[in-house]
Formats: sequence, structure tokens, C-alpha cells
Amino acid sequence: VQLQASGGGLVQPGGSLRLSCAASGFTFDDYAIGWFRQAPGKEREFVGRINWSGGLTYYADSVKGRFTISRNNPKNTIYLQMNSLKPEDTAVYYCAAATNPSQLIRRVPDYWGQGTLVTVSS
Repeated sequence: VQLQASGGGLVQPGGSLRLSCAASGFTFDDYAIGWFRQAPGKEREFVGRINWSGGLTYYADSVKGRFTISRNNPKNTIYLQMNSLKPEDTAVYYCAAATNPSQLIRRVPDYWGQGTLVTVSS
């Protein structure tokens, strides 16, 4: 099983960035996918999730209205579009997969992926 996040980098406050998460080794369509982030010295926090079909999404209050999660099942890929970025969005971002979406909110997915660093700074 592999979940590889990519697309991180340095962006100015107010800017945008799109992260990708490429999945392999499991039946992608059967899983809800979540995004998480961990800033230096802080616990890993839930950012948002998307259900297996892509029809339902849920976001943490801190990113609601700025971040959008989407998925392309034929490509086994999840996206996190981040707009209006703030310095407090600086963190390593991770994707994760779970058979039950509630596992993602409880931060106990079936699989964790590798992270990608996002730095928001002028």
C-alpha cells in the first residue's frame, strides 16, 4: 500500500497551491480519503475528507471555504486545492485512507501516506 503526497512548496500569504495524493496497492474506490497536517511542535490535525464516490466532503473549520478536496478514481488520485493561504497553514500535509469516513475524523485511518511540506511565508 502506498499513498504519496506531492505538490508542496513555498507560497506567499494569500496564494494558492494544489496538493496531490497518488494511491496504489489497495482498492481505491472502496476508501474514503482524508488530508491531515502537522505543524512543528503541534499534533497532527484533521483538515478534511472525501467519501469514496467524491460526492461528500467535510472540512475542519480552520480551512472551510478556502480548501477543496476532490478525487479522480480512474487515476487513483486525490487533490487538495488550497486558496487564500495563511502563515498558520504552514505544515507537513499527509493523506490517509479509511474504509469508514469516521476513522479519518478520529485520526485512525487504515493507511497513512508520506507527507509534503507547505510553507506559507513572504
